[in-house]
Amino acid sequence: MINFFKTFFFIILLTSCSLNPNSSLWTKDKKINLEEARNIKDITKKKSTLQKEINPNIKISLSGSQKINNLQRQLSNNDGYTNYNGNLKKISKFKYSKIDNFNQYEPSISLERNNIIFFDNKGSILKFDDNSKLLWKSNYYSKREIKNKPILFFSNNENILVVADTLAKYYALNVNNGNILWSKNNTSPFNSQIKILNDKFYVVDDANNLICFSLKNGEKIWNYKAESSLIKSQKKISIVIQNEKIIFNSSLGDLTAVHVETGKLIWQTPTQKQSVYEDAMFLKNSDLVIADESILFSNNTNEFFSIDLATGLLNWKQSINSSLRPAYIDKYIFTVSQEGYLFVIDFKSGNIIRSTHIIKNLKLKKRNKFMPVGFVVGGDNIYLTTSTGRLFIIDIKTGITQKIIKIDNEKISRPITLRKNIYITKNDSIIRLN
Repeated sequence: MINFFKTFFFIILLTSCSLNPNSSLWTKDKKINLEEARNIKDITKKKSTLQKEINPNIKISLSGSQKINNLQRQLSNNDGYTNYNGNLKKISKFKYSKIDNFNQYEPSISLERNNIIFFDNKGSILKFDDNSKLLWKSNYYSKREIKNKPILFFSNNENILVVADTLAKYYALNVNNGNILWSKNNTSPFNSQIKILNDKFYVVDDANNLICFSLKNGEKIWNYKAESSLIKSQKKISIVIQNEKIIFNSSLGDLTAVHVETGKLIWQTPTQKQSVYEDAMFLKNSDLVIADESILFSNNTNEFFSIDLATGLLNWKQSINSSLRPAYIDKYIFTVSQEGYLFVIDFKSGNIIRSTHIIKNLKLKKRNKFMPVGFVVGGDNIYLTTSTGRLFIIDIKTGITQKIIKIDNEKISRPITLRKNIYITKNDSIIRLN
């Protein structure tokens, strides 16, 4: 065990990033670089996962009538159908010095009306409008804290922006001007989504504590402690809220539901049989998604679950290898596996309606490097990002990859859509495509 920890921390030291100062202005729009897919025979991989096309000729049509308001989207983690149909002909960037450990966490842009909120390598919070105009910039970190390179996590209710970070600090800002409302410290760092409901917000810390705080002053209201592992997973903890239940998945893979007002346990469902704590470091669950009265999520151990929201009992389980947030639209579930298959699943039965190999036309070298990061469903297409800086545009109806856009050569974040723009982040810039 001691040798394991020594090896683990030595690897972390070797892979830490250095700063790379850049300009902090949006670049001019440039034409987008498209990559052409080339035909090549399928290859057989050794991993025992579902790797075959199923009913590839079935056409999927979405009504586009599903309406999800901002609060529902925030509480359920389901973006649904975004109705995005941009041209994707231009690209620009807002650059900053490289954020250390960006790839080991999952920081994401926060949307506020038609604005976006993110942070830079010094912990400065930046708010832009949809024309990329900087509305305000605020920083509430000391010089010592800035040296520790905090990673920030956000949530807002269009009045108050809540921030929690990897330094165990949490605070609230006026979302309109960036002025601080209050600031406090926790006993453990944070690496989780933040959910705001009425006058409270909820977040999970590194000790697997689900904590309910007052939105007004940051005071702790209640705390639920789940079983903790010795090694902290780098995967961001996911939280969803519905029917007076708040549900989160711990770093050990346990799914836990507690009462949103009292913090009392309602049910708990283990999803992993493993007993070795070190395995938690390698487990990657997708975000939880609420779909009607079910909770959907998957992991990188070849399991896709549908769990009953009321009881925590299993509705069905499918063999799909993915740690990407699924999407639920028109009784269909969409997800993409690590092996490059786009799956469309029947919500009620869990049966696979169609699977298509979205990377089958890539050269072998590019296939082997493929690792999906996240996707959104919009208009006629699915927009999927990868760890090698590519954006795949996949036709919903056929499941066929239409275009591949080169954004960068490094990992880029899950995309988000805002009006006619797609925003993506990486370790040294915010990227806008339109």
